[in-house]
Amino acid sequence: MTEIDAKTDALVPAWLTLPDAAENLGVEVTRVRQLVKEGQLIAVRREAESGNRVLQVPADFLAEGRVVKGLAGTITLLKDDGFSDEEMLEWLFTEDDTLPGSPVRALRENRGTEVKRRAQALAV
Repeated sequence: MTEIDAKTDALVPAWLTLPDAAENLGVEVTRVRQLVKEGQLIAVRREAESGNRVLQVPADFLAEGRVVKGLAGTITLLKDDGFSDEEMLEWLFTEDDTLPGSPVRALRENRGTEVKRRAQALAV
């Protein structure tokens, strides 16, 4: 769980606090914290509306009351490649004309096989 810079922050269209993510998933906040600890979600400290810096996850990581299919495996591959949380967010949310779209959008559209193939290819 790290702080991110403005460039990476700008790539992510919407964020959820951990309580909001828990509500979206229909689970307790402790479960969301566990998902972050297990590497199934990435959470970073960002300034909230209150002005406090709180842990937040990208809203695009959740869909239909669950974590987007293929996200956890992709995060694992990127971690194995030595990516930091910030680098993973940047890779997941950067548009790629050959994909097309961002890797996170491809995951949301059930095109995870290609995303994972590309993540594996980074480990050269």
